Amino acid sequence: MVRSVINILDLSVEEIQDLIQTACDIIDHPRDYDQLCRGKKLATLFYEPSTRTRLSFEAAMYELGGNVLGFSSGQNSSASKGESVADTARTVSCYADIIAMRHPKEGAPYVASLHSTVPVINAGDGGHNHPTQTLADLLTIYREKGSFNNLTVGFCGDLKFGRTVHSLIAALSRQAGLRVVLISPVELKLPSYVKKDILKAQNIPYEQTTDLQAALPELDILYMTRVQRERFFNEEDYLRLKDSYILTPGKLKNARPDLCIMHPLPRVNEISVAIDSDPRACYFKQVLNGKYMRMALILKLLREAGTL
Repeated sequence: MVRSVINILDLSVEEIQDLIQTACDIIDHPRDYDQLCRGKKLATLFYEPSTRTRLSFEAAMYELGGNVLGFSSGQNSSASKGESVADTARTVSCYADIIAMRHPKEGAPYVASLHSTVPVINAGDGGHNHPTQTLADLLTIYREKGSFNNLTVGFCGDLKFGRTVHSLIAALSRQAGLRVVLISPVELKLPSYVKKDILKAQNIPYEQTTDLQAALPELDILYMTRVQRERFFNEEDYLRLKDSYILTPGKLKNARPDLCIMHPLPRVNEISVAIDSDPRACYFKQVLNGKYMRMALILKLLREAGTL
């Protein structure tokens, strides 16, 4: 079976460091990489809406000299006729060299990887995992802080359904000196299994609070998230919680001058646009870093599959 990446923990710390070094080399020497995937095809199988992830995968493949095929909605595929994920993966394996899949159901990309004959990259599955966003986050932290060690990281907003939060906590849990601050409404707290399986299992100190402003002065990194309307079954609950945290310039007065403000995007109103010009705002850097890390991951998996 060819290797796929479904969970960020599928990659070792050393492999992630190698991917970061490759991404940095791509940034410095783009022309050395612009034909490496010539003749190769990436299939983007996106069963739910996406802007950044889908387009960055496409941009990554094009900038490596490859081509892209796929769909941007389950309604535009044979899934609308009842075709299973397993059959879709087997079929698309006949056309493409590598697959990026986003699906609203947790575990769907894993199922695809069991039936695909080419590497599968999880591009987000429900509220579960989003490993390539985590790679973008890690490159951003590395480029801003120079290290992953001894960081205090605050996660704010929807920590219950936020797959980017779950994946980044898992990735950072393997670094030395991590401390975590969990900032959310009670209804959107980090799931107990994430606390048990990662934070408690690794003896990582953490605290839970509902007060963003009180937590800000101690943070090296603030990872903001939106309250995700699509994850709610009850519209009233969404409307009650959607404006729980709104980051404004005034709230940053007591924050560290080297604070790194991150957000996986899309943003609704949880970060004021007035912060976009603040040098501590790193969320659009994350977007660009995501393209470079996806380039590095595509190269790694195609080489391991022996097709590059």
